[in-house]
Amino acid sequence: MSLSQQIFWGSLYLGICFLIEILLLTWSVLIIRRVLEKWENRSTVLTTAGPICIALLFIVLTHTVQVWIWAIVWVTRDVLPDWNSALYFSLVTFTTLGYGDIVLGDGLRIFGAFAAVTGLLAFGLSTAFLVALMTRVFQEKFIN
Repeated sequence: MSLSQQIFWGSLYLGICFLIEILLLTWSVLIIRRVLEKWENRSTVLTTAGPICIALLFIVLTHTVQVWIWAIVWVTRDVLPDWNSALYFSLVTFTTLGYGDIVLGDGLRIFGAFAAVTGLLAFGLSTAFLVALMTRVFQEKFIN
């Protein structure tokens, strides 16, 4: 794959992953609002921990979906031979752990780096989302 193709395809898959993350995090906010309306008269512990748990479930789901997207790319483009290798490589690249026991050839290194960039940005966005949610929940429960 040429450099321009690696940048194009890497950017495309990164964009798809972010679109999915934004949609799932938005969906989690809608669910959290509905749940909090139903739990309005419940204990402080439940109405504080509940939204955080729901958000964490959606964050894990979001990251899992993104890891699977990259694994699908590795298998369907015949980069890696099997699903086990593809999921493993996708996960260690997405988390930027990068053991180095599976490496891509010269023609795919930049493309593969986009999987790591996707993970870095996804973890950053998820962390910011969770901090914003927790700030709001704690302000409503303990400051007002």
